[in-house]
Amino acid sequence: MPPTLTAILLFALGLVLLVAGADLLVRGASRLAAAFGIPPLIIGLTIVAFGTSAPELAVSIGAVLRGQDSVALGNAVGSNTFNVLFILGLSALIVPLQVARQLIKIDLPVMIGSCVLLVLLSLDGLLGRIDGAVFATLVVLYTFMLIRMARRSPDPPSVDDEFVKEFGPKPAEGKPRNWLNALFVLLGMAMLVGGSHWLVGGATTLARVVGLSERVIGITLIAAGTSLPEVFTSVIAAVRGERDIAIGNAVGSNIFNVLCVLGAAALVAPDGITVPPNVLWVDLMVVLATAVACFPAFITGMTLSRREGLLFLAGYVAYIVYLFIESNGMDVP
Repeated sequence: MPPTLTAILLFALGLVLLVAGADLLVRGASRLAAAFGIPPLIIGLTIVAFGTSAPELAVSIGAVLRGQDSVALGNAVGSNTFNVLFILGLSALIVPLQVARQLIKIDLPVMIGSCVLLVLLSLDGLLGRIDGAVFATLVVLYTFMLIRMARRSPDPPSVDDEFVKEFGPKPAEGKPRNWLNALFVLLGMAMLVGGSHWLVGGATTLARVVGLSERVIGITLIAAGTSLPEVFTSVIAAVRGERDIAIGNAVGSNIFNVLCVLGAAALVAPDGITVPPNVLWVDLMVVLATAVACFPAFITGMTLSRREGLLFLAGYVAYIVYLFIESNGMDVP
């Protein structure tokens, strides 16, 4: 079988395993948590939030353990750019997105702050274990803050109604089937590990065959692939009229991509994650610029309009074109 076809098959199989594994992990862990009386809102803010970032986490950790820092960094950075410019842009084109006040007051500043911190910690050209520990500590604090806010929220949603809406029918009373949910968790984790291995391997082979750098493959193919859960969630939420979910999903995922994904990857990387100058001064600046651009877009009428969504999509296309031109060694104006 030709190397290109083999690489494409590995990439596709890895992608399928990542998406399916994340779904199994979230469903199994959510049902286990519910069996122990944990409210669905808390489950959503913790387990589900982690689950949507599980593909990025698995790929980035697998990449750094194989010495492919460019893939790990490009995956997390590219996913953030993809979440804002492509996912929010596409969702806003479908229907203008309503912006919740909590998002403006809390989540958006946290997203911008995490991007600023990422740039500052990358100025020395390396994300080491201390940097990873800082990120990990911040994501724990952020998660606890979300949980405290959820518990203090007036008129919390019905536990049973919200669980059924989010995760499907509950097991019959007296038959929790915890063993099956635990099996889902283990199987989901195994699929994430295997999927990340195949995805990174296939993408790396593709990069060599077509002459693209691992950085570009990580920012484009891998980042878009691992962001598929966010794509489906935001687009479906927009179609169903759940507009705050469409935006909150993208913003929340960006926070976890920086603090959790890069934090964990930096902690396990044997020699830290190398940040080349072109990644620092181009890709990280794009991530920071897109995060900052969300602020004026969100506060104008508390809505992300179709026009703004189109601008976001145009910005993403321009960025991808720039990457491919740069990768081919052409002069970029």
